[in-house]
Amino acid sequence: MRLRAVFAGVAVAGVALGFAAQGEACAADALTAAKLGQKIGDVGFVDAAGKKITLDELKGAKATVVVFLSFECPVSTSYSPVLSDMKKHYADRGVSFVGVCASEAETPATVAKRATDFALAFPVYSDSQGLAVSAFKAEKTPEAFLLDHNLVLRYRGRVDDAFAARLKRNQQIKSHDLETALDEILAGKAVSRPVAEAIGCLIGAEKQIKKDGAVTYYRDVVPILQANCQECHRPGEIGPFSLMSFKEAVNWADDIKTYTETRQMPPWKITAGLPFHNERRLSDKDLTTLAKWVEDGTPEGKAADAPPARQFVSGWQLGEPDLIVTPTSEFVVGPGGPDLFRVFVLPTNLPEDKFVVGYEVKPANPRVVHHTLNFIDTTKAGRKLEEKAQAGESKTKSEHGWDRGPGYSSDMGIGFFPQGGMGGWAPGQLARQMPPGYGFLLPKHSDVVVQVHYHRDGRVEHDKLQIGLYFAKSTAGMKSFKGGVIPGRFLAIPANDPNYKVYGSTTVNEDCILHNITPHMHLVGKQIKVTIKFPNKPKETLLEIGSWDYNWQETYFLKDPLKLPKGTQLDVEAIYDNSAKNPNNPNNPPKLVTFGEQTTNEMCFVFLGATSEGKERSPFGNPFGGGNRRGRQREKAKEAAKKTAEKQASR
Repeated sequence: MRLRAVFAGVAVAGVALGFAAQGEACAADALTAAKLGQKIGDVGFVDAAGKKITLDELKGAKATVVVFLSFECPVSTSYSPVLSDMKKHYADRGVSFVGVCASEAETPATVAKRATDFALAFPVYSDSQGLAVSAFKAEKTPEAFLLDHNLVLRYRGRVDDAFAARLKRNQQIKSHDLETALDEILAGKAVSRPVAEAIGCLIGAEKQIKKDGAVTYYRDVVPILQANCQECHRPGEIGPFSLMSFKEAVNWADDIKTYTETRQMPPWKITAGLPFHNERRLSDKDLTTLAKWVEDGTPEGKAADAPPARQFVSGWQLGEPDLIVTPTSEFVVGPGGPDLFRVFVLPTNLPEDKFVVGYEVKPANPRVVHHTLNFIDTTKAGRKLEEKAQAGESKTKSEHGWDRGPGYSSDMGIGFFPQGGMGGWAPGQLARQMPPGYGFLLPKHSDVVVQVHYHRDGRVEHDKLQIGLYFAKSTAGMKSFKGGVIPGRFLAIPANDPNYKVYGSTTVNEDCILHNITPHMHLVGKQIKVTIKFPNKPKETLLEIGSWDYNWQETYFLKDPLKLPKGTQLDVEAIYDNSAKNPNNPNNPPKLVTFGEQTTNEMCFVFLGATSEGKERSPFGNPFGGGNRRGRQREKAKEAAKKTAEKQASR
């Protein structure tokens, strides 16, 4: 039976956030067949207690798997649960698993400790001198080597095809290369595919570092990293590696150049439109500086030229909150599997209405929190969903007890229609006060319901986030933020269509001020554009995302809130790629994708946040018709999509 492929969700950089692990150039490296068909010599290791042990002593009766690992490479750590499950699966079949950590910085003791942190089910040894790397001619992490009972190398390469490139995962795993080779060896057959290119981090040859140059690390590069990267790329934060020192920057130099010059980092998806707060975008001058530093051999320069180390705020950015809401207990995030969307219900127990004029989300473990979306519930619908989920989960605890704790899981949204929204959080986002006189109305006895997107990092993690709320001193004269939505209308997206277009529109029915905008699609989304047409004026772009990424969804706040007179029209145009060329397509081969709430369905919505003087609940035309009518329309859409799918399948 085929092993279930489980791997950790790395932030693409998940918050993702992070540069790929040693440059895209490696993807084109020629496959190497070094050492295939040869017996690997007497390779020795030292365990955490200082005891010497040889590979011959560690080998299995029928086969031995040696995997080169790195605890600093996010691709490598993501395979921790996969390899552990594989080891357990073959434990009774004469197969031994051995891990090798090829890092000069790791001692036998620290390697053993980190292997325990990642719950690896087999021993991992330090190779700080590079002897094992030399014996196997290993090049990357993770890279697997399969030896037969005589320690003759029969397979080398990747574990499976979970990754299309470093930190770029395939939606489906189609080739379980290491497992297939193992099964063939155990069946007494020749390995049908003895080499498969490993994707991961290069096992590093030391770079020759220049001491000085036209651009140096301390004088020119540190200020850029401090201002744009270190917020996330520091210990304990979501960046998959740290950029707090010269050595760390040198280790990731090629990726810094590649991912900044292609503007994949810092992560900012907007490609056109009006100015927004919190723009994570490097200037052309900064891009040139980083590229030249790398091209010139990463000169170090003088430490005295560096600015003072950046100080990061550890407490609440806006001061002590008036109210802090938090789950009842920690949530445990398992090491492997798809990303998790967990919803927590946070009662406020307020005896009277309040206006929230500021909020701050503080994850306890920002390494695994990709983003949050915050909502207001006055109906107790969230509590009912949590009670139902908790009752069911208590009966079906997993073998390891992973993904356990308060709340309930929901792939899309929060499982019901809330009575209001209250922004969200993404790494690097700063707390901000609302415009004077405005706030989010938080009715008495209401709950804050927050959906948290967790990504996995290869080990069991714990989190208990907090949301700090800041209230207006008085409700007198306060006005509430009002929501609206532009729906892109469609029933289904045909299979194999790389450019399926969806349109939608809404009209402002009373004068208002637009403050924020949140586009939303799922996995086959390709591009999305929102335009605005004022009465008697030409259309202009409000926001455009030229390359949609489901993992990077944000609420964008306009730097200058926009006055929208009655009659203003807002339009959305979205493009979907439901072809086999879309690496994010959850279906292979592609199939008809219908409108729906599951991640494998599709949606097209643009959520709007505005303020107005009128008494209407929303200044935007209601595209759903409101109340039960909205529910009926949703059901009709689902039924129509189902019929369309059946018709397509019958052709």
